[in-house]
Amino acid sequence: MFVDEVTVTLRGGDGGNGCCSFRREKYVEHGGPNGGDGGSGGSIWLEADLDTSTLLAYRFKREHRAERGQHGQGSDKTGRSAHDLILKVPVGTQVLDVDGVQSLADLTEPGQRFCAARGGDGGRGNAKFKTATHRAPTRWEPGFPGLESTFRLELKLLADVGLIGFPNAGKSTLISRISAARPKIADYPFTTLEPNLGVVDRGGYRSFVVADIPGLIEGAHTGAGLGIRFLRHVERCRLLLHLVDGTGYERDPIDGIVAIRDELRHYSAELAKKPEMIVLTKTDSLADGETQQRVEAWATEHGLPFLAVSSVRGDGLDQLKHRVGERLDELRAADPTV
Repeated sequence: MFVDEVTVTLRGGDGGNGCCSFRREKYVEHGGPNGGDGGSGGSIWLEADLDTSTLLAYRFKREHRAERGQHGQGSDKTGRSAHDLILKVPVGTQVLDVDGVQSLADLTEPGQRFCAARGGDGGRGNAKFKTATHRAPTRWEPGFPGLESTFRLELKLLADVGLIGFPNAGKSTLISRISAARPKIADYPFTTLEPNLGVVDRGGYRSFVVADIPGLIEGAHTGAGLGIRFLRHVERCRLLLHLVDGTGYERDPIDGIVAIRDELRHYSAELAKKPEMIVLTKTDSLADGETQQRVEAWATEHGLPFLAVSSVRGDGLDQLKHRVGERLDELRAADPTV
């Protein structure tokens, strides 16, 4: 099950109590306070992990608490500090406040950590309160409580290329032909219910990552169909491949392009400005070249690169990988941080 958003409550461990103790040993002179300090409570860290691909583990266990520190003991023994609790999350997880408004951390690198709940410090034992004028203090401190916070975790897949388009535009078939990904493929809409990632080999020991996003429909920004729930996964992509069904069985190809671009604009103005390539699919089913000419003319008019492919026959797939790879190199050279 693919889970890309959860709300969790995290609490650091409480610190151990300080100890109130006095040295009383037979034949030992000069007894005095010897209560040790309490140990610190464990903190909770969120760590980006390449081996974790979903937030499923936090869907059913939404509360996590670190261990508390041990109490201090006599003979000036300090309590053991608790171990920190490390929670693994997928690379690309964004940590937000409980309202999902303020971003607190963006874990985009493997091993990157965020301290979500700091453990409490241990209390001081009575030995720490001894002074020249107060030789037998009975004062000690309780451990400090660990901090507790509630966070919203949202996963945004890290991919170089995002596939967008209406349902049945051929996104799943394309990613299955150019990568080792094996998404569900069928001749009915919404066969893809969760994003799929595939690594495309460009040759020369170079590759790029493609994300297959579940299909959009008109009115998605108002919640129609699967809505825009999965569009966050293409926000990090450098390049969008807009797949258009060339058969025109369900809608005119150009009308479909305009509708999808409108949905992107309604979702995010920044996403709508991302570099885009128009890819006409299912060219093996076209009766003539009129549709391809119309779509190519529209793309040229709007300054967008155009490609035509048949994922079934394999027509144009090598050219697509080459063109996409070149475009990604250009984008990286222009802005390595994108």
